[in-house]
Amino acid sequence: MTEMTKPQAGMPDLTAPKLAGAGCLAPRRPRGAAESGGGRYSRLFPGLPPLGPAPAVLIALGREGGVCDGGIAVREATPAAGWPFFGQFIAHDITADRSPLERTEHGAVSNARAPRLNLECLYGGGPAGSPYLFDRDDPAKFLLAPGGKDVPRARQGIAIIGDPRNDSHLIMAAMHLALLKAHNAFVDIARNRGVDEGTLFDAARQALTWHYQWVVTQEFLPSLIGADLVAGILSGRDALPLPEGATLPLEFADAAYRYGHSQIRQSYILSPGGPTLSLFPDLLGFRPVPKDRSVDWRVMFDGAPDVGTQRATRISERLPMALIALPEEVTGAVQEQGYRSLANRDMQRGVVTDLPSGEAVARALGVAPLPRDAIGLQDWSGETPLWFYIAREADTLGEGDHLGPVGGRIVGGVLLSLLQRDPASYLTLEPDWRPEITPLDPTRPFALLDLLMLGADSPNH
Repeated sequence: MTEMTKPQAGMPDLTAPKLAGAGCLAPRRPRGAAESGGGRYSRLFPGLPPLGPAPAVLIALGREGGVCDGGIAVREATPAAGWPFFGQFIAHDITADRSPLERTEHGAVSNARAPRLNLECLYGGGPAGSPYLFDRDDPAKFLLAPGGKDVPRARQGIAIIGDPRNDSHLIMAAMHLALLKAHNAFVDIARNRGVDEGTLFDAARQALTWHYQWVVTQEFLPSLIGADLVAGILSGRDALPLPEGATLPLEFADAAYRYGHSQIRQSYILSPGGPTLSLFPDLLGFRPVPKDRSVDWRVMFDGAPDVGTQRATRISERLPMALIALPEEVTGAVQEQGYRSLANRDMQRGVVTDLPSGEAVARALGVAPLPRDAIGLQDWSGETPLWFYIAREADTLGEGDHLGPVGGRIVGGVLLSLLQRDPASYLTLEPDWRPEITPLDPTRPFALLDLLMLGADSPNH
């Protein structure tokens, strides 16, 4: 076994880890718990009529120069710049809708992901089902590219990872890589503590998955929807009318959870003092990551002292130019140039899946709808596309920092229900479980930054 690298000051101590006992040493996955596999989408309010505006009307909103075009101006918000990418990672973990933008009967649309926060997009089928993801010489660990600065890639640069969407841009590829390294670090921790080799992979997977789930419940959602709403959902006070089973409502997948697109900046720095790089084309994915473009997560997430952290932009209907004019490498060939706009693609999904208006969903949830002047659409007859409504709600009621009452109920209610209904989640198996990895800053609680930095200092991970 390779000797562990001594951590720098402030780094998590991998040689003497503090892990909740059952979390790493005794993986407790219930017999019969699903590892992977997809399912069908559902509806929160099947009785509500679809809004169904003409696609040409939506394209006018989302095209270059339209209402949704935020240009290159930066309207910074309070949350750190990395959170929309973590939200994107969650989306890839629980959804994979591969249907076309053209109209599809929603009942026939399949979700290629199991709707569980179980890191399926990272683990695939595990060492037995996806052996190409793992190190042949140490199959409990993920395979990394030589030097550990990139995900593994085929000869033509295609990423060999559990979800190819995580290679769409450099920051997502870096987050995927950081979690691969975190898993490998948990393998080392478990091995150093004498875990049997036959259960080593399961122990590390459970440790990483539970830390990830903890971040969702204790850091991500409280910041996005508010701690009071999180508590209300968990207690049942603010629960959604969800159908039985592990399912994803279309109102979530094709509208509410697309809020984070407006939080994306036009450009980023990847390390303290580094150059400013545009999201596209500078950080375009689907190719090997240049050695000088490694992401230092301290500039993306709060939690490290004395490091300037970038901020996300406001949650609103306005997207940066990088997402209004997406490159063909991301969208593929399109017949309608307006579909290079992510805003148009978001709203078109709502048409394809017959989503109701935002006002109708608000009334169904017992929430007073936004007034017309808060929506801000001139020369618009009728009610508002759900995606646009939730974006305006966050901008006006959440000051661009967090979701409003409709968006918050849908996003929080769905994500927390996935954990409550998952027989292998920490909320189900050990609700009092707590992470014990030493934070970068020991004066604060464990945070996502600590998880992403867990394997960053050891080249052997």
